[in-house]
Amino acid sequence: MLIVTGATGQLGRRVVDHLMALVPADRIGVSTRDPSRAADLAEAGIRVRRGDYDDPASLRHAWEGAERILLVSSNAAARGGDPIAQHRVAIDMARELGVGRLLYTSQISASPESQFPPGRDHAATETMLAGSGLAWTALRHGFYATSALEMNAHGCARGALVGPEDGKVAWVTHDDLAEADARLLAGKETINGATPPLTGAETLDLAALARLASEVTGRDITREVVSEEEMARRTRQTGAPEGAIAVMTGYFRAARAGEFNRPDPTLARLLGRATVPMRAVLARGSL
Repeated sequence: MLIVTGATGQLGRRVVDHLMALVPADRIGVSTRDPSRAADLAEAGIRVRRGDYDDPASLRHAWEGAERILLVSSNAAARGGDPIAQHRVAIDMARELGVGRLLYTSQISASPESQFPPGRDHAATETMLAGSGLAWTALRHGFYATSALEMNAHGCARGALVGPEDGKVAWVTHDDLAEADARLLAGKETINGATPPLTGAETLDLAALARLASEVTGRDITREVVSEEEMARRTRQTGAPEGAIAVMTGYFRAARAGEFNRPDPTLARLLGRATVPMRAVLARGSL
């Protein structure tokens, strides 16, 4: 069995879709906290079982017979949870079950010194993987292009991308990453340890995004620089939790430090084609 966790999320669902083009449906299993949201996958012949990183027994059942597992990283930190503890439970269970390879969705900023809080969590998880005794692959994803849309939706509506000083980011789509992740999960290629950065080919900061969005939409969209304190104040007024504000602040700090400015050809090589450019993302997005 090839197991995909988080199979009802933006990435996991796309991985399953691509995986179905590579292997028979009865070789695929999905692990999700809410199996009712994956009813259509069950109808397609995929094994659907409840799996929760906070419930080891559920993982033992959901991952039964697993040859390889794609462990989609937890986003618990933004909600005040502990993703590292959840990942530890998952890694321990994979070891108990004798899984042949554990693939983990890491991130380009993975480092104990990262300015981006999730980057530090990813680094800690990679360290656990390295000490697990399992064969493992850390998929160092670039920054999701949809995040550019989500973070700037309000600003684009009012004609200005607002935030602290930033830096260039090698944006990449969920679908490009999902296709490559599916190929690696299916064993079409093996990369041991951390992959090179899995990114798009272009790097854009918010000023460049504003210019590109102006061209795509035909509206005048500018770039407005504010302090970190002002950004936090405005975000707090929307009711965002402190964990989410810390992640957002860390994003700008990491971008300034160049943590996301690492374009690499590996993803395009895995796909056998060029990655989707940001202009296409903007054209079909909400900006």
